[in-house]
Amino acid sequence: MIFTPYGLPETSEAYLTPTYFLDSDAPVVVDFARRVAGDEKDPAKIAVRLFYAVRDEFRYDPFAIWLAPEKFQASIVVKQGYGFCITKAVLLAAAARVCGIPSAIGLSDVINHFTSPKLKKAMGGREIFLHHGYAALYLGGNWVKAAPAFNIELCTRFGVPPTEFDGVNDAILQKYDAENNVRMEYLRDHGYWSDLPFNRVKDDMDGYYPAGFNYGGGASGGDERFDGERAAALPET
Repeated sequence: MIFTPYGLPETSEAYLTPTYFLDSDAPVVVDFARRVAGDEKDPAKIAVRLFYAVRDEFRYDPFAIWLAPEKFQASIVVKQGYGFCITKAVLLAAAARVCGIPSAIGLSDVINHFTSPKLKKAMGGREIFLHHGYAALYLGGNWVKAAPAFNIELCTRFGVPPTEFDGVNDAILQKYDAENNVRMEYLRDHGYWSDLPFNRVKDDMDGYYPAGFNYGGGASGGDERFDGERAAALPET
């Protein structure tokens, strides 16, 4: 796995290759990407189609986090029909690779100033969202950020303009809501990876959030970390 902590990644085959998490060779991911892309040939237009499909066809659910490696695969998001910022970014990145678009995973820390009381309580009163995930897509000779986290229904309910993507400019979560109040604040960018750095995400989130937030509301979590060699030996499902 290639990690670029500063600046932008140098394009290579690593950003097109299927991985355990960005399993762009999984039949359900391939079918999803090809259905959405249709007969479009332009990479930027394909990326736009993929962005909106991931944004709106898969419900955003921050209460459904479970820090186990298999829960973070793109194919799992397709099968279950929902995800949160990291897993939806993983799906967008994997679908892009199906279509020959180099992709990476970016992680940032953010503050959502309008977090619901229910979510803030589940987070142990913390206001910072650790490791907000987005996809980075290589289009037209440039890396472009795309965060497909919040589906249109959720944005409408909370009065937030949905994130839009044109295949050229970054599409990150909106700073302001419909009434021009500060909504989202990006605090720190952690860099880019050619695959999801699951163990880093797990370790940091286990140390920051209450266990119930990290494991679907359960009182305690698991201790399973990602072992690349063991994963490679597992039979395909």
